[in-house]
Amino acid sequence: MMGSSLEFACLLLLVSSLGKNHFLVLGGCSGKCCRGRDLSCTTTDWRMDRVYGTCYCDEGCVRTKDCCFDYFTQCPAQDCAVSSWSFWSGCAKPCRPSVRVRVRHVEQLPGNSGEPCPSLEERSGCREYRNHQGKPCGLNSGPALITSMEFSKGRPKHDNYGNPLNPGFCVEFTLESRTPHCTVQNRPHTHWMRYITEGFRVCVACEPPAMRNNSGSCQGDGQESDKEAVLHWLAVGNHQCSGTWRKIQRTKQCNCPPQHSFVFI
Repeated sequence: MMGSSLEFACLLLLVSSLGKNHFLVLGGCSGKCCRGRDLSCTTTDWRMDRVYGTCYCDEGCVRTKDCCFDYFTQCPAQDCAVSSWSFWSGCAKPCRPSVRVRVRHVEQLPGNSGEPCPSLEERSGCREYRNHQGKPCGLNSGPALITSMEFSKGRPKHDNYGNPLNPGFCVEFTLESRTPHCTVQNRPHTHWMRYITEGFRVCVACEPPAMRNNSGSCQGDGQESDKEAVLHWLAVGNHQCSGTWRKIQRTKQCNCPPQHSFVFI
């Protein structure tokens, strides 16, 4: 009799264990994934902290640590997906240092604590070489207008008059000074200005459309200045970021590190 009772107790324990494993196999969050914090998105099953009872299948459970044990399997994270960048817009103010914009769009919102969406807009300094009426701008003498080499990608392959490209050239300078405003602003299109450092050698490319047809030079490139002359530059996109430099030499190609390579505007 005692043996039968013991066998019955063992059978109940086995059934109980199988029942728990049955819940484990089914998965508490199967078909129950919810966005945000949803108190109705709940079931009864094992939690990730190995406690059996009420557990949740919403995104908020990750923060409150009361997710069902299979939450990350049944509700995998979905990172934000965005489109490719659009083409750069025209400059806001033709014939003057200005700003251009490009955008991208969200194709899939993040879910289940996936990576958030990155910035959907990017700006850079620029300059148009024709006015709203389509007439060439008068290029007055003044400081060299520069921007990041990264933002110069995708420039037109012909100059403003439709002539084939002049291959361009590079000018090397030694940075003499810069204003503190180059590192104050933290907008995406001004990050490159942080690398404008006093005492460093920098390379600046002179390419169409910044290269003027009749002279084969760019504004402020120092072509007509003495080697020891102190010349002025201005970072396009932040009119308060400016300084001086001395010309070292003119070369066919720029050989500076990327963070110290710029382009005339």
